[in-house]
Amino acid sequence: MLRINELRVPLIREYEKNLPDHHLQGEQQDKLNAQLHEQLMLAIVARLKIDASELVSFTVFKRSYDARKVREILLSYSVDVVLTNEAAVLKKFANDPHIKPAPDTSYHFVAQVTDFPADKLRPIVIGFGPCGLFAALLLAQMGLRPIVLERGRDVRQRTKDTWGLWRKKVLNPESNVQFGEGGAGTFSDGKLYSQIKDPKFYGRKVLHEFVKAGAPEEILFINKPHIGTFRLVGVIERMRAEIIRLGGEVRFESRVTDVLIENGAMNGVQLANGEIIYSRHVVLALGHSARDTVEMLHERGVFMEAKPFSVGFRVEHPQSIIDKARFGEYAGHPVLGAADYRLVHHANNGRSVYSFCMCPGGTVVAATSEPNRVVTNGMSQYSRNERNANSGIVVGIEPKDYGDDSPLAGIAFQRFWESRAFELGGGDYSAPAQLLGDFVADKASTGAGDVMPSYKPGVKWGSLNPSLPEYAIHAVREALPAFDKQIRGYNLYDAVITGVETRTSSPVRITRDRETYQSLNVKGLYPAGEGAGYAGGILSAGVDGIYVAEAIARDLLA
Repeated sequence: MLRINELRVPLIREYEKNLPDHHLQGEQQDKLNAQLHEQLMLAIVARLKIDASELVSFTVFKRSYDARKVREILLSYSVDVVLTNEAAVLKKFANDPHIKPAPDTSYHFVAQVTDFPADKLRPIVIGFGPCGLFAALLLAQMGLRPIVLERGRDVRQRTKDTWGLWRKKVLNPESNVQFGEGGAGTFSDGKLYSQIKDPKFYGRKVLHEFVKAGAPEEILFINKPHIGTFRLVGVIERMRAEIIRLGGEVRFESRVTDVLIENGAMNGVQLANGEIIYSRHVVLALGHSARDTVEMLHERGVFMEAKPFSVGFRVEHPQSIIDKARFGEYAGHPVLGAADYRLVHHANNGRSVYSFCMCPGGTVVAATSEPNRVVTNGMSQYSRNERNANSGIVVGIEPKDYGDDSPLAGIAFQRFWESRAFELGGGDYSAPAQLLGDFVADKASTGAGDVMPSYKPGVKWGSLNPSLPEYAIHAVREALPAFDKQIRGYNLYDAVITGVETRTSSPVRITRDRETYQSLNVKGLYPAGEGAGYAGGILSAGVDGIYVAEAIARDLLA
């Protein structure tokens, strides 16, 4: 099998327009798929300079688009092809870097056990977000029967608790957007792409497992795949069932309150109900908001250090403006879907401002996990058919900005500004908000314009000046008009800014050894995923969970 990279074809101009959610259905979708298949087949034959009879089959490995010229949008493919005479074609294109033998992207287990010894202590996974999910799944698939300890509730009960905050302003500190089965990624866009280096193609393993559990097959090849919140619920439930079927155990409402460390090595954990579970191998897949657990680990002497993260706001525009700016006359094309964007501005005060976790056709959601604090995040369903697009517009900050040398100083920094946002929002989990034009003009807002805020339970209009440090306010105020040069219409007066976005990543790194994946000073403790500072999204967290599971298997079976 050969792989052809950067095979470019023009976007099909004839398509069904005015779609309500950028998606075709039934016969319309089948017709478009047939057109794409025929177009791609002809492109492969032309690229390889072969007769059509020599092409046995082909599959799409990756599809993206190039919209730098909105009048000439191109689809860019990586395709794996089977030919009648691959050796001859490979020789003919020996100097072409875009035509090579297809790499092996299948997953190979480092170990598999058919009968895990009853006298061996089982590995423990703390946290059941993407990292913990894949660490547990891989351990179970290798026959190592993990025990998962999740402080929150199962994903369906957790969804009800989350709606309790959004609709009734009632926060459950143990079951919310941050805590519970599926982790913070469940109530997001379900994005499944990352810029991590992935030489072993572990990202493919993550995607394949999601598809096996019911995710759309297109996530295997589209450039920026996503699942969406509602679909993720069922996917995660089926993956949990598979872990249990393979001998794993999943315990909800099981918050770890202490770790048992003896002579610099893990011996087990203690739960809030006093129960002790002994283990020599413990995965810390906490997520970026388990602050009390991080504080406990710091008290027990687990090595950690402060790390950079970012703070800012959520900014909402009509999705139609983003579609038009990115795709021109192709806005609404079903192959392109709802448009996203990626923006960066280097402010005069030396700060970098950039878009974060962009959610096409989505909503801004309340994402706090602690009482009397306000945190925002973005969320999209699979259809991405809500009226607004939203993105975090955030400013990079460094540990020197935290005002303290403690590894936990970044957590204190977050809490301060989240509490300030709670006060500015009126003290009932409403969020402070301002029109983009008013923010740029440094003028308090009194109400919405043409763009309605999507944040639930609601917003309180005013000035966002007191909601973040002055240097962050200054940098964002400078960046917003500058972004209009990249996305025409971005500097829309009535666009809505909602504060605050503080959970972009963990402000702490629980540092680990690069070879063993274990804590620098506690053997058998495996810091992993976003909360430990080693991932930044669903895909990268899942990949990190795989690496850690493999490290445990090698150590456990040595």
